[in-house]
Amino acid sequence: MNFKNIIFVAIIIVFILQLVVMKQDLKSEPNAQQPLVALSTFSLYDIAKNISSDTLEVFMILPFGVDAHSFEPTPKLMADIQKSDLVVFNGAGLEPWTHGFEFKNRVINMSEHVKLRELESEEHKDHAHHDEHSYSVDPHYWLDVHNMIQAANIITENFIEIAPENKALYIKNRDLYIKMLHTLDADYKTKLSTCQKNTIIVNHNAFSYLANNYGFHVEALSGLSPEAEPNAKNMIKLIEHVKEHNISTVFFESFVSDKAIKSIAQEAKARVDVLQPLGNITSDEAKRKLSFEEIMRDNLEKISKALECK
Repeated sequence: MNFKNIIFVAIIIVFILQLVVMKQDLKSEPNAQQPLVALSTFSLYDIAKNISSDTLEVFMILPFGVDAHSFEPTPKLMADIQKSDLVVFNGAGLEPWTHGFEFKNRVINMSEHVKLRELESEEHKDHAHHDEHSYSVDPHYWLDVHNMIQAANIITENFIEIAPENKALYIKNRDLYIKMLHTLDADYKTKLSTCQKNTIIVNHNAFSYLANNYGFHVEALSGLSPEAEPNAKNMIKLIEHVKEHNISTVFFESFVSDKAIKSIAQEAKARVDVLQPLGNITSDEAKRKLSFEEIMRDNLEKISKALECK
């Protein structure tokens, strides 16, 4: 093959490669055009995913399996948050990393739009004593269905502003999502209305919004932050409570050590089960594509069993 032919073949190869690259670019173009939306917790992410229906690029700031209370984003994640068209974070003291963070674009601190449960002074003192972070409000407000409805409305309004061409779709999806939340609320009310017991035992008090709405009590080993070290006095108090009230199940959650709660269960001859506070989900739950609704229903089954509801 002479030199001219070699040049000709090389030009053809370069031309074909360019066509392939252009085709790839065209393929990825629609996605590159989609507005980027970052959400800090699983519950907010679940709302956004359901309402956006793949018209936006939605991502969760928390990696699956990481506890929301102690998470610090990596520099790469910081950059992704910076370039997002919309950032929605939980607020109420749940994400220490947001303090002093400069958000470049549209940002929503969802705790400013929902009904927060203030801690009573006794509770506050107790949590301040146990927790590294001292909370004056309970940040787990997404476990109140009415707060989730409010968050769905706020997220929808903002989606319409960043992608007005999808307004009808967002409204339709929001209405379906809110209908699901109303059904969930009704099912919790019905199922937890006639119970033999009135207290659940958990390792970390993330469930007071549920308890307040549906009329049961929560006894927790530590305060609002799962890292809080349980003290011996609290452990003894809980063991006595479990024995005295003949409680069959004590709960812990996936992201924290179950050592202390397991020793309470052993001592009080109760069984141990997982209750999901839904700030985040595990990688296994993510693989199974579990939704807020499915996990809330699973929680309902476990709580109603522990409270011996009819």
